[in-house]
Amino acid sequence: MVKIERSTPAPESLAVEKTKADGKYDKPDVVERLKKDFNNKCYICEINDLQDPQIEHLKPHSVGRDIEQKLELKFDWNNLFWSCGHCNGIKNQRKYDEHIIDCCKADPEDRIYFRLCDGKTEIIAKNMDDYDAKMTAELVYEVFNKKNTGMRIYRSDMRFHELNKEMNKLFDTLDELTVAPSSAFAHRKLQALIRRESRFAAFKRCYIRENAAEYVKYL
Repeated sequence: MVKIERSTPAPESLAVEKTKADGKYDKPDVVERLKKDFNNKCYICEINDLQDPQIEHLKPHSVGRDIEQKLELKFDWNNLFWSCGHCNGIKNQRKYDEHIIDCCKADPEDRIYFRLCDGKTEIIAKNMDDYDAKMTAELVYEVFNKKNTGMRIYRSDMRFHELNKEMNKLFDTLDELTVAPSSAFAHRKLQALIRRESRFAAFKRCYIRENAAEYVKYL
């Protein structure tokens, strides 16, 4: 999970649909803006080029105290996020109704370590008193490791496999730079790999901070 720059103002359809008895929050203008703002990446697991995108409410509109608050949460542009079906399904647990970091307002990288160590994901809050970071880290950990159904085994394993592939690209590029530190091509490749817009960026950027300090300038 990385910082996202949400565009403004809100898509026009949201205000219109909010006034309808059967209003929809997934009109084309909303879908296109979210897809662009989130770089067609799931904001939770960071897999890209989503084939099953879903519009996810950071704070479920079902938790509203009254009809007006439910409507506000349902159509609030700042409460709508671009997600894959796998992550949306896992986040649909009562424990995640509150205290998930809003990555459009705060930078999760400042508060969470995203690591791949010895073939396992390690996603932990930097400050264990930061409850929002703890809950967000638990959510991200679950999307790579929750295997309570056949499909979740497949989807979690697929994401873990793709994360490994992406990390290996990073390791190969860092090896190239060790051999040829002045290689402009390798430097450009590294910059592309650790951009926030890239897949699984939080893991790659965390690795750079902790293991390759000379390249932190590219973050």
